[in-house]
Amino acid sequence: MTRLNKTEKIEQSRRNFLIGTVGTGLVMAFAPVMTAYSSESAATALNKKHFNPTVWFEIDQTGSILVNISRAEMGQHVGTAIARIVADELGADWDKVSIKHVDTDPKWGYMVTGGSWSVWQSYLPMSQAGAAGRTVLIEAAAKLLKVQTSDCKAQNSHVICGDKSISFADIISQGNIDRTFSAEELALFTPKDPQTRRLVSKPSNALDIPAKTTGTAKYGIDVEIEGMVYARPLVPPTRYGSKVLKVNDSKATKVKGYLGYEILQDPSNILQGWVSVLADTYYGAIRAADAIKVEYQAGETTHVSEQDLIKEGEKLVADKTSGGRFVDHGDIDKAAAEAKKSIDSTYRTSSVLHFALEPVNAAVEFKDGICHVHTGNQWQSLFLPVVAKSVGLTDDKVIIHQYYLGGGFGRRLAGDYMIPAALTAKAIGKPVKLVFTREDDSRFDCIRSPSVQHFAAYWDGDNALQGIDHAAAAGWPTLTMAPGFMPDSVDKKTKVDTFSISGADHWYSLNNHRVRAINNTLAQKTFVPGWLRAVGPGWIAWGVESFMDEVAHAQNTDPVDFRLKLLDAKGKNSSKAPEAVGGAKRLAHVLKEIKVKSGWGKTLPKNEGLGIAIAAGQERNMPTWSACVAHVRVAPETGEVKVLKLTSVMDCGTVVHPDGALAQTEGAMLWGLSLALHEGTAIKDGQVADTNLNSYTPLRMADVPELDISFVENTEIPTGLGEPGLIAVAPAIGNAIFNAVGARVRDLPITPKAVKALI
Repeated sequence: MTRLNKTEKIEQSRRNFLIGTVGTGLVMAFAPVMTAYSSESAATALNKKHFNPTVWFEIDQTGSILVNISRAEMGQHVGTAIARIVADELGADWDKVSIKHVDTDPKWGYMVTGGSWSVWQSYLPMSQAGAAGRTVLIEAAAKLLKVQTSDCKAQNSHVICGDKSISFADIISQGNIDRTFSAEELALFTPKDPQTRRLVSKPSNALDIPAKTTGTAKYGIDVEIEGMVYARPLVPPTRYGSKVLKVNDSKATKVKGYLGYEILQDPSNILQGWVSVLADTYYGAIRAADAIKVEYQAGETTHVSEQDLIKEGEKLVADKTSGGRFVDHGDIDKAAAEAKKSIDSTYRTSSVLHFALEPVNAAVEFKDGICHVHTGNQWQSLFLPVVAKSVGLTDDKVIIHQYYLGGGFGRRLAGDYMIPAALTAKAIGKPVKLVFTREDDSRFDCIRSPSVQHFAAYWDGDNALQGIDHAAAAGWPTLTMAPGFMPDSVDKKTKVDTFSISGADHWYSLNNHRVRAINNTLAQKTFVPGWLRAVGPGWIAWGVESFMDEVAHAQNTDPVDFRLKLLDAKGKNSSKAPEAVGGAKRLAHVLKEIKVKSGWGKTLPKNEGLGIAIAAGQERNMPTWSACVAHVRVAPETGEVKVLKLTSVMDCGTVVHPDGALAQTEGAMLWGLSLALHEGTAIKDGQVADTNLNSYTPLRMADVPELDISFVENTEIPTGLGEPGLIAVAPAIGNAIFNAVGARVRDLPITPKAVKALI
């Protein structure tokens, strides 16, 4: 894995901003302070490409503005959001703005798209960059018009000074701009007053929509390279430990266009026991791969089942010595010893697949000593070094060319699918386009691990809740793919995958609260656990918010009132600028809003119920406050659950791109519903049992309920929206089922059989 070192962290937080004339245009770029050019002007540095930006935007002589985007586009319109931040501060005409998704040239900095971080991480630096650009354009315009800068403003790609105005295009054509802003000067720029915004928080069309509508948008699977051949991988029986003993391709030789096979040897050790099958067409590669017979020596997990993994998780959460403490507030052991009443519950989730519309793929060409990888990926900076190691090159000899992603959802945070394409291309000395079939994609998926959570709540003699003990066990994605990102546990006992436990450190105030994060080692060696949309909170909240309802009912308290009492914003749950202004009071606010909006407490027909759940986004240091109410109808005779309506209230601070925000939340909520009632596979003989949509059945159109989504209007710093809408949906549905028919479901997905058995 590749991790930011201390120097890189400093450079990303303390950077000069260079603005200068380059050729016939104006370029604006960040440059690290540590390599600032004290004796070199901004224009000279830019012309010589002595800069290392994480963003770079330019204005040409026609006034066209290009914003380079290092974030992956997978349907979330991230380029539009980032470009609008820049363009609003710059005072640009939106019709003159375009975007470009860049490759892995080091000048673009560290590249990752996940965790709902993109807008959150980009808002302030992009605002400051746009404001600096506006300042320079106004200064240049004032000089050309012979007026005072204080009399000028930038609007619609013009600088207007009283009754005079000049376009950005004319400023660039007539001026010679050369200006450097220090990190300290840049920090003085603050985002515009919301009242003066013309683009941020205003409706707009996403810049990527036209190409996607006309079919000109290029995805990884669309790549064609002259002279390339096609490949399909044969996925071995176990992820680890498999070895190829014999290959019989006698039947494959009869397939038209068959070109042979390669047994892949991977120095990175990610691929173990892989065969790549080649043909001159993709259809030929599929048919030939089906015809080839491979004899394997399978790894040790060849007989592992889903139930084995769940049993291991149950054993781990029951063992008080397992794992490391993620939260350790108060003295939960003392609270347990002195308790007059207690309840405990165990919550489970099954293995879940990503099933992106575009199966994983990569096209690779070696040219002039450079390995060119063409694909769509979410974490290029993590897997570029892995590809380099696999093909025996240094990192600077590998370039990942970025394309649109036909669905990411966390699967493409891992770039393991690049490796078989690169190894095959190296072995045969030709460009190779390797595409996984749907079945291959499923068997090679980095699945969301099955999980087990145990909760225990304790009350004193006055029936006052004293604390909650929580333990969660699952396979950890970060442990396999980026272990350097794992911090020490609170008790310093072990490292912890925060991406697999976030959400357990919730915003409820409890006198005593302990959370243990436990790695399920059997899961870890059976498959590669992956990040799936909403990551840890996507399954952690299933347990937390369902158990909170159990605690509320044990106290004979309304679940909304119970939560509001615990959201007091005291101590660690208080306000923290800039990301958590208001603290838990913001979460209490969305809960109060949804109580009214959903008609909480209204009389419903028999076998119908409302359920509530809340969430605070992906992580405590980037909270998106949300609440969800599910309205369900349950058929007692069959246990079938029909979700009639999902109501959501979201507080993500400033909503940069309203249309995109709504689309993101709609998609997230529907996936949350799909995970709650429909999605789940099982590990059988060391692999996923379901490999295509004939047996893996996500949400269908007929099951889509009414969605009522609203956003709290405020001007706080924007936080993420790609994933938070998913988090509260499943527990809201589970709690609604209990309120409808008294069945407390504790396993995902919620099946009619399970509901009927509990009624």
